[in-house]
Amino acid sequence: MLRQLIIEERRFPLAVPFRISRGVKLNADVVTVAMYQGDKCGRGEAVPYARYGESVASVIEQMEQLRPQLASGMGRDELLAQLPAGAARNALDAAMWDLESQLSGVPVWQRLARTPGTAVVTALTVGIDTPEQMGVAAARIAGVGLIKVKVDADDPAARIDAVRRAAPHARLIVDPNESWTIDLLRDMQGPLARARVDLLEQPLPADADDALLAFSGSVPICADEACHETRDLPRMRGRYQAINIKLDKTGGLTEAWRLLRAARSEGFKVMIGCMVCSSLGIAPALELAREAAFVDLDGPFWLQHDHPDGVQLQGGSLLPPPPGFWGG
Repeated sequence: MLRQLIIEERRFPLAVPFRISRGVKLNADVVTVAMYQGDKCGRGEAVPYARYGESVASVIEQMEQLRPQLASGMGRDELLAQLPAGAARNALDAAMWDLESQLSGVPVWQRLARTPGTAVVTALTVGIDTPEQMGVAAARIAGVGLIKVKVDADDPAARIDAVRRAAPHARLIVDPNESWTIDLLRDMQGPLARARVDLLEQPLPADADDALLAFSGSVPICADEACHETRDLPRMRGRYQAINIKLDKTGGLTEAWRLLRAARSEGFKVMIGCMVCSSLGIAPALELAREAAFVDLDGPFWLQHDHPDGVQLQGGSLLPPPPGFWGG
């Protein structure tokens, strides 16, 4: 039976600006896929990311080029062979997982030999601002279990310290988004240790991380922009102690599941992250979240309006969407 494919751009305005070292985001611009076969429909969502040379237009063009093969029944393994890792493949892969589960009556969690989804502790993010305002933001969420602190190269110690004072008991992830130098990384070892930071995410530019080979710090370093898919893992050895897996980087749940297992077998800690997106982009990532040491899936909570039947936040715990939202 032939499939029908609907590809659309959707914009989700943010409730407040999202500031990181490379800029400010006011909207989440996503690409959604609805894949119909008979009376069943599989859905997927992806976030094109300019850091990886993507745009909404380029992602839609990648999908459209495969429309004939997709309509005639292309599977996930063939999709991996036809498209590189990235947002286009992620949205299509998610739609395929969802459609397969609807057609078979077997939910994704069961196909992965898992138990049904349960709540997980997710990081809540404090974006870049003045130390004073970051302290105010952290105080609002001080009771949660995990906070991610966005910083750049402008006095990161003051910003981290402000968050730690406002949230004395939360675990902390610090994320410079590639904005530090190796000298700044060395200088920050004392402040990171004093703030009891649990994880430092991608401090150096991905193309400058050879400097990490000769570096030994007080806080485990997590690869984000430097690691997209399983074939990147050999290069991570000696540089990083953890890997941030995002479906928009791996190109979907299929490759993300492989990367998760490979990273754990090689001794890396695993973090499951996301772009700023809706619950439709988060639902597939939740299938991996219970396997991770760190979960950072707060993307939907930056939106003014998410899907009403999507994920929910209870304290610092992320509750999965109800059955039928995605994945059976």
